Amino acid sequence: MDKKKFEKFVEDALDKLPEAFKEKLENVTVIVEDRPSREVYERTGSSPYSYIFGLYHGVPYKHRGPFYGNLPPDVIVIYQEPIERFSSSEEEIRKKVEEVVIHEIGHYFGMKDPELKEIEESRRTSKK
Repeated sequence: MDKKKFEKFVEDALDKLPEAFKEKLENVTVIVEDRPSREVYERTGSSPYSYIFGLYHGVPYKHRGPFYGNLPPDVIVIYQEPIERFSSSEEEIRKKVEEVVIHEIGHYFGMKDPELKEIEESRRTSKK
């Protein structure tokens, strides 16, 4: 899939976020990269054979105090190649992008992986 189409899936996923979440997104940017770098695998303690679909870098929203400011934006990176490798169709890519965007936005709000996995599982079972 070309990068522009993939980026459009990311934009669409952001557009689908509830207004209550969108209103609280500040000083954060979302970018698409081809794949995680070796440094990302090292920093996260992940095996280079594992899938990293996205990554949040920054100060979570709930940890920002009154002196938060004058900082570069937080960054959410969505990795195109791992998502495509994990998916067997364009529709699966779109759905996976939505899941990853929501997951990384959860980190922006200060949620940890166990809590996010529980929410994701709940979402999956409610859609069946």
